[in-house]
Amino acid sequence: MFKKILFATSGSPACDNAARVAFDMAKRYDAELVLFHSLGVPTRGFSQIVVDVRTGEEVSFDEDYTTWVEEELRTTYAKQLETLSKARVEIRVGLPHTEILRLARKEEVDLIVMGASTRDSEPEAPHRRGFAGSTLQKVARGAKCPVLTIHRPVASFWGGFSNIVFGTDFSKAANYAFRFALNVARELDCKLHIFHALDINTTVGQFQAQDTIEDKLIEARRRMRALYEPQMDGFTNYEFEVWEGVPFVEIVKFTRERQADLLVMAHHTRETDPEKARLGSTLEQVALRATCPVASLNRAPKNE
Repeated sequence: MFKKILFATSGSPACDNAARVAFDMAKRYDAELVLFHSLGVPTRGFSQIVVDVRTGEEVSFDEDYTTWVEEELRTTYAKQLETLSKARVEIRVGLPHTEILRLARKEEVDLIVMGASTRDSEPEAPHRRGFAGSTLQKVARGAKCPVLTIHRPVASFWGGFSNIVFGTDFSKAANYAFRFALNVARELDCKLHIFHALDINTTVGQFQAQDTIEDKLIEARRRMRALYEPQMDGFTNYEFEVWEGVPFVEIVKFTRERQADLLVMAHHTRETDPEKARLGSTLEQVALRATCPVASLNRAPKNE
């Protein structure tokens, strides 16, 4: 299932939570780990000056600087690297998201692991206000494999995958995410919780009748069974659940209640070109608040 994992990091404390999961997964599933860092973007043309993605400062890019950065990464993750038999460090110059995607496709990785933000920021930074970092946005949009996001410290302490929540909105993209969640649950012998959050938000001052809400809950359960049960193909360790409320709040609550090790969702919900789709607002809020790693998919799972 996970033979090669790409961990994208700036080497800063902002990536510590993602690092804990990336190294743990590589060790637990005997996967090759590619530890990746982008040096930054040349200031112009073929200039030897790059803007360091960690500090935002301009630095002279040469072989000595590359070697120093690699040594810094190896020092930062020295204890974790000692536990792995298959790990290597890759350094590139360029836009972080472009280089992450390029390497992921070249290496045909099964999973990209990263934090919601890859650099330390002030409290008023966008991702602290409730928005995922631009690098994550662009990687999730362009990736051909699942992207695993770890934001909160509590989401990085886990014991492997045994309890998976799949959050659905019944979109085509959600079906891709379902197949990935099912494949993981089947291969790793996990329980799969198939969950839908019924959005009851309405115009301010207006409320849906309770009978209407309950009818919609019944219909959602019927729809879930009709859509997903035919795809189980002998897998029986699953359950369906529907809650009403604000979707991202209910997904986070449900995941916490079920003590999930992994939450799987679609990268976006609208029927649009995957290359142009922005990270869905529900997924974005969930990724920033979840108590477990969050995997998002933009396309059909690998090898399908």
